[in-house]
Amino acid sequence: MTKEAIKLFSQAHAEPAWLSNLRQAAFEKIDTLDLPKIERVKFHRWNLGDGSITESEATSNVPDFTALGDNPKLVQVGTQTVFEQLSPELAEAGVIFTDFYTALEEIPEVMEQYFTKAVAHDEDKLAAYHTAYFNSGAVLYVPDNVEIKVPVEGIFYQDSESDVPFNKHVLVITGKNAKLDYLERFESIGDGSKQATANITVEVIAGAGSQIKFAAIDRLGQHVTTYMSRRGSLANNASIDWAIGVMNEGNVIADFDSDLYGDGSHADMKVVALSSGKQVQGIDTRVTNYGRNSTGNILQYGVILEKGTLTFNGIGHIIKGAKGADAQQESRVLMLSDKARSDANPILLIDENDVTAGHAASIGQVDPEDMYYLMSRGLDKATAERLVVRGFLGAVITEIPVKEVRNEMIDGIEEKLSKR
Repeated sequence: MTKEAIKLFSQAHAEPAWLSNLRQAAFEKIDTLDLPKIERVKFHRWNLGDGSITESEATSNVPDFTALGDNPKLVQVGTQTVFEQLSPELAEAGVIFTDFYTALEEIPEVMEQYFTKAVAHDEDKLAAYHTAYFNSGAVLYVPDNVEIKVPVEGIFYQDSESDVPFNKHVLVITGKNAKLDYLERFESIGDGSKQATANITVEVIAGAGSQIKFAAIDRLGQHVTTYMSRRGSLANNASIDWAIGVMNEGNVIADFDSDLYGDGSHADMKVVALSSGKQVQGIDTRVTNYGRNSTGNILQYGVILEKGTLTFNGIGHIIKGAKGADAQQESRVLMLSDKARSDANPILLIDENDVTAGHAASIGQVDPEDMYYLMSRGLDKATAERLVVRGFLGAVITEIPVKEVRNEMIDGIEEKLSKR
């Protein structure tokens, strides 16, 4: 019945044969594949999908967009697109920023070429599940030599009053020497608390010489159990500068990966995460160096409140033949409770001799002297802790190139701290 439901969904959306067949192939693989391995995180009993493929109904629970600027923008609530904005100049230059099914009509060959190129449908059980069951998505395509001088925003809302699975696929494709800033938000809205699952894949295909600044803020609700996969595939001399704020309220496992296939390719991965309540978050951040003289840097900072759990796995893998490659990583975790739990695991896999690699990791609590100093100046404990957290995470936040994203990330931190 499930396989038939997938087939009917494909037919209802007039999916091309290659996509319909890929869904069926992925479905057949689900039971034969293992779950992805997130070191030291026990998520095997989590509900990460109920085997349904449905769509959201039209909703009045739509945020106010009157304050939005003129930059390119796409907004979706559940599976429905509620707002699109792209200037005539960018459209004439060949830029496309639209929902998944419109992109299938406008750039069919590009979609067939790049869909699941970064994350293969048979990579693991959750990747196969996603390919079979994803029910909506968005596509940003930037042709060769096009520079977008204003930030491009993708905003994806999960309706807390809906139990429709939030299985979304985002595909960002840049041609040779393209340049852009992309801002992405995943957020729950509404006053509901229906239990829901999210299986989200974001593929970023960076063409030769392209430059991408990718900033994301994740703020899904406590009622959502989430698997998040973001991965970049980089050609020669391409670069992706990642800045990701993990501010969810529910349980989360995440893969943030960069595959440096091209010679001279470069990826900086900056991740900020907060865990609170009894929340469990496990984050794998990986850079794999395939190309010669490729460079990958990982910087992860996390804060844990109450009985929360946060695990950072930093993985640097230099493949045989990647001469001159450089892989560096740093993970730091600050615990604000004796009942918090954390791991920061540096993992280096080196298969080549002529390379540079290094790592650093630490886990600790707030320095009592810092707290004493701040409280002796008249601050209450909660305010003092917020300042300590802001200072601790500042090492990552100040590296984020877009001011608006920095401010929004700070607001998210403040909001989460205020709920204690």
